[in-house]
Formats: sequence, C-alpha cells, structure tokens
Amino acid sequence: MQLTPFHLAISVRDIEEARDFYGAKMGLPEGRSSDAWIDFNLFGHQLVVHLNPAIGKSGRLDSTSNPVDGHGVPIPHFGVVMNFEDWHALAHRLRTFIEDFIIEPYIRFEGEPGEQGTLFFADPSGNALEFKAFKNIENELFAK
Repeated sequence: MQLTPFHLAISVRDIEEARDFYGAKMGLPEGRSSDAWIDFNLFGHQLVVHLNPAIGKSGRLDSTSNPVDGHGVPIPHFGVVMNFEDWHALAHRLRTFIEDFIIEPYIRFEGEPGEQGTLFFADPSGNALEFKAFKNIENELFAK
C-alpha cells in the first residue's frame, strides 16, 4: 500500500508565534494562509495551525501522559516517522531552540523489536510533537 500524506489541523494561541516556531525555527515550508490559519509542509504532510482564541495568549493546551520505556509520553501528540539520518539532523536543529524537551532524543526499546530513535517536545501552544526513526521502517514500524 502506498502511503499518502495526512492532513492534521491543530489549535495555536498565536498565528505569528506559530509561523515563527514551525516556519522559521523548524524550517517547515509555508503554504496557504490567512489571519486565522497557516498550512505547513510537515515532511510531505499537511499541518494546519488554526488560531484558537480560547487558549489565550498566556495559556497552553493541557495533556496527560502514559508510561512508555520509563518515560511519560504526552497524550495527545503527533509527529512523523523518519529515516535515522533525517531524524538525527532534525534532533540537531531542534537542540538549537528547544530549551526543554519533554523526552530528550534517545533510542527506545534498544535491541528489541520496534527499536527506534524518538524525541518529544511541545510547541509554544503546548501541542506535543514526537519524531521517531527506525532502521528498517517496513519491518519495525508495526513490530510486535
């Protein structure tokens, strides 16, 4: 089955703050936009940030977490599965502006089925993101 791009729309507290975070800092190309939303190319997927006045300028979205491999994984979260080379490059870029990772870049399930590089951080509105990488995506992504 050929994978097709996903579309994900999320709430943000400030459009210009989101433009700076996703566009300038993360380096995601910007597509269409208005005063209330922006389309970004998230590694071939469509990420749309929508202004949500209910969050408020100083507010952040609340989340909870589940324990995975000794870490509290934020719920909800979203992200992209990448190859290791791209994941390492992204982790390096993120370290230039992410002060507090939710989960620092590391190898999860090392030596087990599903071994993966993973990292978690939040955008300025509190949306949790995960980027992960497998050495063999075809065999490891859904490994038991």
